Amino acid sequence: MLGNLGLLLGLALLIVLALRGMNILIAVLLSILLIGVTNNMAMADVFLQYFPFGSSGAFSFAGSFFLLFLCGAIFGRIMAASQAAGSIALAITGWLGVKRALLVAMLVCALLTYGGVVVFVVIFTMYPLGVTLMREANIPRRIYAAAIALGAGTFTMTALPGTPSIHNVIAANALGTDLFAGGWIGLLAGVLMAALGMWYLQHEWKKSLARGEGYQATEQDQQMQKLAASAGKVPDWRLSLIPIVIVLGIIVLPRILMLSGLTGSDWASAVVAFNLAQPILWASMALIAGALSCLLLFPPVRRGFSKTLGQGADDSVMPLLNTAAVIGFGGVVIQTAGFHQFAEWLLSLNMPPLLSVYVSANLISGVTASASGGLQIFMSSLAPAYLEAGVSAEVLHRVSNLAAGGLDALPHSGAVIALLTLMGLTHKEAYKDIFVVSVLVPLVAGLVAIAALAVWP
Repeated sequence: MLGNLGLLLGLALLIVLALRGMNILIAVLLSILLIGVTNNMAMADVFLQYFPFGSSGAFSFAGSFFLLFLCGAIFGRIMAASQAAGSIALAITGWLGVKRALLVAMLVCALLTYGGVVVFVVIFTMYPLGVTLMREANIPRRIYAAAIALGAGTFTMTALPGTPSIHNVIAANALGTDLFAGGWIGLLAGVLMAALGMWYLQHEWKKSLARGEGYQATEQDQQMQKLAASAGKVPDWRLSLIPIVIVLGIIVLPRILMLSGLTGSDWASAVVAFNLAQPILWASMALIAGALSCLLLFPPVRRGFSKTLGQGADDSVMPLLNTAAVIGFGGVVIQTAGFHQFAEWLLSLNMPPLLSVYVSANLISGVTASASGGLQIFMSSLAPAYLEAGVSAEVLHRVSNLAAGGLDALPHSGAVIALLTLMGLTHKEAYKDIFVVSVLVPLVAGLVAIAALAVWP
């Protein structure tokens, strides 16, 4: 009883400390200390084995995925430094107009994240541009923040097949699938997320204007607007798209080879085999190729390439450490008797296997407030049981990804806190809208996808 109570209190402590703005590394260490003491676990095991080096250990995860985080952050930093990301944003704004500012924000974020630019870089790219959009279209800052969350942290993160996102790679690495696994399921869920989320944001925007709520500038907005790209100072949007096309082209190449029947040749067979055996390396290579194409295409990048590389490397450190820390928290949790009882309860629920997958992966991601952290823990602890129950690896890949992107955006999520902090908003001011588009909408879309699988397995 004390152990189970300590487990709940440890989780509550992690949530409270995160909401109060404490560094997530410190919050995790304090939380696992409480869990360890109440579960009568040896402190040496907690801090020197389960947390760092277990199957879901912080350093085990960081060691496996360091290269992917590093390459993604470098690619994102180079796209920002070259003004290519800003060029794409300006082009889409010009096509759709300021009056469609929410759609612009969602589409730009979606394009950048689907192309491999890390979420934090996308947020920094869109906020400066967003100041102009919010002012000219009179959009409340809370609604614009939710549009960024919808485009950067939902359907491109877990639903759309082919993305080099960490979540897609975790599932591929664990299950031996490729990044396009469960493609039609992901497309269906992705379209639903985008459509439902945008409908809600447009509806909320109209309601806000009707009651006299509009854009209110802050000193932080004025400072950030100075960083925004401006027309005439950015490369052509068609040139700016080339690095993203290269990244996605390399990622899709093995799937094209498989569908075209060219795998009979030695080189094609080797490419497909390498992609399936090393999804982390394959996605990292695609991001490196995208970064090198920026070096060739954009002279400003060549002039400060060494500095930009260093900044990209710096950008990768805190997201990697924060994600690893949350996974290490889960690595301690899964050693407790309470978690094993919880896992047994989940597996014994009288529900279809795919619905059980969806519920269990969602709950674990909710506990950790991290889609990648929850997915890694799910893959190491529960996924084998579902494979044994007859769930195909491709379907498990996509459904678990969809589930991991549901409850991951609870208030103590690091990405949510980063977005609110950057825009100078509080949970009270803006979390309701973020919750709708990044929690409720993905939950609904995932359930619809599972229902569709029941009809068209």
